Amino acid sequence: MVEGSATLWILPVVTFVGFIFAILIFLASRYRRCPSDKILVVFGKVGVGQSAKCIHGGGLLVWPLIQDCAYLSLTPMTINIPLQNALSMQNIRINVPSTFTVGISTEPSTMTVAAERVLGLQRAQIEEMAKEIIFGQLRLTVASLTIEQINQDREKFLESIRRNVEPELNKIGLYLINVNITDITDESNYIESIGKKAAAEAINLAKIDVAEQVKIGAIGSAAAMREQEIKVAENHAAAAKGKKIAEADQRIIVQQQETMAAVGEAEATREKEIRVAENLAEAVKGKKKAEAEQRVFVQSKEAEAIDGENKAKALIADAEAVLKVKQAEASQRSEVAQREAQAKIQKAQYLAEQERLRAVEVVKEEIQKQKIEIAAEAEAEKVRREAKGKADAVFLEYQAEAEGIKKVLESKAEGYRRLVESCEGDARAAATFLLVEKLEDIVAQQVKAVQNLKIDKITVWDSGNNGGDGNSTSNFLSNMIKTIPPLQDIAAMAGVELPEFLGKIIDQKQTKVEVERVGE
Repeated sequence: MVEGSATLWILPVVTFVGFIFAILIFLASRYRRCPSDKILVVFGKVGVGQSAKCIHGGGLLVWPLIQDCAYLSLTPMTINIPLQNALSMQNIRINVPSTFTVGISTEPSTMTVAAERVLGLQRAQIEEMAKEIIFGQLRLTVASLTIEQINQDREKFLESIRRNVEPELNKIGLYLINVNITDITDESNYIESIGKKAAAEAINLAKIDVAEQVKIGAIGSAAAMREQEIKVAENHAAAAKGKKIAEADQRIIVQQQETMAAVGEAEATREKEIRVAENLAEAVKGKKKAEAEQRVFVQSKEAEAIDGENKAKALIADAEAVLKVKQAEASQRSEVAQREAQAKIQKAQYLAEQERLRAVEVVKEEIQKQKIEIAAEAEAEKVRREAKGKADAVFLEYQAEAEGIKKVLESKAEGYRRLVESCEGDARAAATFLLVEKLEDIVAQQVKAVQNLKIDKITVWDSGNNGGDGNSTSNFLSNMIKTIPPLQDIAAMAGVELPEFLGKIIDQKQTKVEVERVGE
């Protein structure tokens, strides 16, 4: 009975434990962990107003039936953008090959957009979508900048690209990681020309700096040479002065030693003689001679001793006099040496100052010379540029005039060609048309030739020999009228026959008779 009760008690427990274990296994199978290089997207019923739930790192329990999950890779994508013939602000087409690195953003709002836009797409499809967006925004960025801004300030150019491209990429859940512009070129070589101009300016500035440094070096070298010469002169003067002082001191010391030696010798001689005299006196005293001989001997020796003392004193006095004379000579030579040394020092200082002033003048003259050369070069360059400008202006003026004449001649040629075509290729007919157009001008010129003549005031001087052909006035008028070529003659010269309503050419005799009648 107890065993049956235990069995009945154990069975529910085992069942409950198995149920709990099954639930744990089920939950473990539905728990999704998110790696660090991916985004876990849980979609389905995830919340009110939410299309998906995105997490980066950690894990999440995905409920069956109502939820499912997928992963978005965070691996960056490298997209090559070979942008060609992009139009800049200056209407110059340039090539901007570049490389963009993009990836899925981990910002919460952008992750949700990525889950809505690119979840389930292949990597190539995402790259193609991003490539189209980048192409359009990159062209827009290039169009808003000049060549100088693009080429010189790359940081600003990249910032403009990032400012235009990144918001558009965020709309599909991507963000811009890096932009790398490889090389910017243009077909018109405008960028190369800018580089050549900058290189030329840098070379010119370098030449100016080199010339300036050479000038500074020349000035410093001259100053250093001047300082060197002054120092060398001062050192030579100091060496000569020291040498003279040392020689004077040497002579003084030698004279002093010689004087002391002479005095010592004199004292030794005197001491010797005194000792000898005393010994002799003692020997005489010791002898048993007569008192008189002893006294005479003693007195004589004393006299000799006194004489020796006097001689010794005389020698000492002579030695002291010689010493004083030598001291005076030494002092005189020392003073002379000092004066000579001072004179040499002053001479060296004078020469050094003279060299310094000469170096200063040379430097000033050299600077003035360089200023004159620079001014002359500047004036010559100005004259060359003005002459070049005038020559260019004259050339352009003549070129414009030549182009105008060429245009006029081309227009006339085109008109003549069309006139000949309208006359069905008959050049004579075309010439007749042109001559007819000019007849009015020709007649006007003929009228102008005689319009200001006052016939009533013409006086003709004649000898009276008219030959019976009329008076002088009529002949004058006839001859004057003959000088004006008739209109028909002018037309005939050009090979044109005028119509009859413009008049006919009559005989010369008839014309002469009419003129005579007019004269009468």
